Amino acid sequence: MKTYRPKTPWMLLLLLFAVLIGAGSLVYTSYLVNILKGEERKKVEHWAEATLLVVAADSTQNISFPYSIIETNSTVPVILTDEAGKIIATKNFDQGHFSDPDYLNAQLEKLQKKEKPIVIDLGNNHKNFIWYKASIILSQLRYYPLVQLGIILLFILVAYMAFNSARKADDNQIWVSMSKETAHQLGTPTSSLAGWVEMLHEKHPEVSLTDEIALDVARLEKITERFSRIGSKPAAENIKIAGVVSNTIDYLKTRSSSKVKFIRNFDPDSGVMLPLNAPLIEWVIENVSKNAIDAMEGCGEISYGITETVKAVIIDISDTGKGIPGNLFKKIFNPGFTTKQRGWGLGLSLAKRIIEEFHNGKIYVRSSEVGKGTCIRIILSKD
Repeated sequence: MKTYRPKTPWMLLLLLFAVLIGAGSLVYTSYLVNILKGEERKKVEHWAEATLLVVAADSTQNISFPYSIIETNSTVPVILTDEAGKIIATKNFDQGHFSDPDYLNAQLEKLQKKEKPIVIDLGNNHKNFIWYKASIILSQLRYYPLVQLGIILLFILVAYMAFNSARKADDNQIWVSMSKETAHQLGTPTSSLAGWVEMLHEKHPEVSLTDEIALDVARLEKITERFSRIGSKPAAENIKIAGVVSNTIDYLKTRSSSKVKFIRNFDPDSGVMLPLNAPLIEWVIENVSKNAIDAMEGCGEISYGITETVKAVIIDISDTGKGIPGNLFKKIFNPGFTTKQRGWGLGLSLAKRIIEEFHNGKIYVRSSEVGKGTCIRIILSKD
């Protein structure tokens, strides 16, 4: 049964909200741009009409008047040409290229391809043409919705990061509280069991079963200690990783079905030392192994391999179980994810935190094939 649920629907809703705002702003801004564009054309047409009226009233009027109209414009980029296409005057183009004829001719060619000119008929078969493009303000206004959308997306990203950080802090607090409460609840019966085991040893020393009970009690005490230390930085010391893995295998072997074979593909006496917290690493090996036993339904093989590199030690735990689909490789380490009818789905999540947060290592699904088995890889740094 999978109790894990994705935590991203609200993020998708926020993203959709941002897109809707951006789209609405884009449509409205486009509407305003079209209105302003029409107003700018009317302005240029009025300049041309004023010129024609002056010329009609005074036939001696020369080109200086149209030129003066161009000069009074301070917003719309315009080019005044004669009927031969020769540039007479320009306004509101890049001042750095103002004296460059190639630049102005290139700008004129662009305008001739995109816009229709305003024609000024000066009479006597003389005409001038006013070529213009959208003002700087109008051009900037077109990009405003994109800037606005970018700001909204940035705001959502910051909000998501803040919310995610707060949620993670809450999750951590819940984990710590739950762990300490579990340790508290385990403490009393564990102490009681330890007392009963001691009494059994005293009264019936010949019964070997008490040794196994003692091991289980010791394991309970260790589990209690593990839970009580969650939330605080675990102490690390140089230990033989092969010994830790081997001890965990020995403990699991006597408490698992005889149909489960534990195969050591490493030297139990290997002297590779690592700065680790032994109880927590044992917990990780135990959790991964128990998941493998569940996946094999109590019948199959679990193989343990330890490989040393220059910078790290690699532990591979392989089983012959039912395997994991590729789309679940990462999800199996999420808190609450489980395929079993019982359990909270915290084992592998705890293992991931112990390896990656406490020991700066890595744990992941190295390989898996449905119906054939899975290999979980743990990488522990030597530093």
